[in-house]
Amino acid sequence: MVHIAGDTFTMGSDKQIFEADGEGPGRKVKVNSFYMDKYEVSNAEFELFVNETGYKTEAESFGNSFVMDLLLTDDVKKDITQAVAAAPWWLPVDNAYWRQPEGKGTNIKKRMDHAVVHISWNDAVKYCEWAGKRLPTEAEFEFACRGGLENRLFPWGNKLMPKGQHWMNIWQGEFPKQNTEEDGFISTAPVTSFPEQNKFGLKNIIGNVWEWTNDWWETKHTKDFKDNPKGPSTGTDKVKKGGSFLCHESYCYRYRCQARSQNTPDSSAVNLGFRCAAHTLPSYLKHT
Repeated sequence: MVHIAGDTFTMGSDKQIFEADGEGPGRKVKVNSFYMDKYEVSNAEFELFVNETGYKTEAESFGNSFVMDLLLTDDVKKDITQAVAAAPWWLPVDNAYWRQPEGKGTNIKKRMDHAVVHISWNDAVKYCEWAGKRLPTEAEFEFACRGGLENRLFPWGNKLMPKGQHWMNIWQGEFPKQNTEEDGFISTAPVTSFPEQNKFGLKNIIGNVWEWTNDWWETKHTKDFKDNPKGPSTGTDKVKKGGSFLCHESYCYRYRCQARSQNTPDSSAVNLGFRCAAHTLPSYLKHT
């Protein structure tokens, strides 16, 4: 985990790209100091949790989870009769869960260092409790993402590819028909991939997989100053941040620090994972 010193910053922006998402207005928010995982939780780490606790994810309990069609074999696709009307490339795949990211016949043997996926908000909370941590608030996540920069698109600034290099795992090519994999990945990447994205030393705080926050979803914000906001007390959806390997500017330009999206707490998908935060460093990490 890395220590992130608290401060006041501008959350959101008056320049909203997806106004319906509640990206604005820009408002001053204070965040206390906290700790955040340098990396997204990996398959190897999640396996330790499952092996020790016997935990069963919600995707396993439901019997399916959502995967993009380009990641599926013809054999898997032939048995699927449903799709998401507004996004027909999203398919509910039987037996897709964290150990079988693309359903039956797939595995994570060569992806133990990749970000764990098909993780619901409820799953993420259980892992955090086991690890002596918690999910970050949306304000903490955005503060960590911005890395001390004000009114910038990305953790490092406004340039998509600094010095012509890929700094995150997103979609290249024509979405949703072709991914050219110019960044090296068609799906998830190892959590240690790409440069540290800002002065806090965080990796993949944008791109790779969507990450859960603790906050309930709301879209009506004011300019009023807020001290360590934690979102509404109730709701139906939880906030996720950071975008994923399936994001492209033409469709889901949400790999920006101010960008946000939502899912129900029991939702899972092939691009949905998390990282943890903590008020204080867990005791087992203090001497490592």
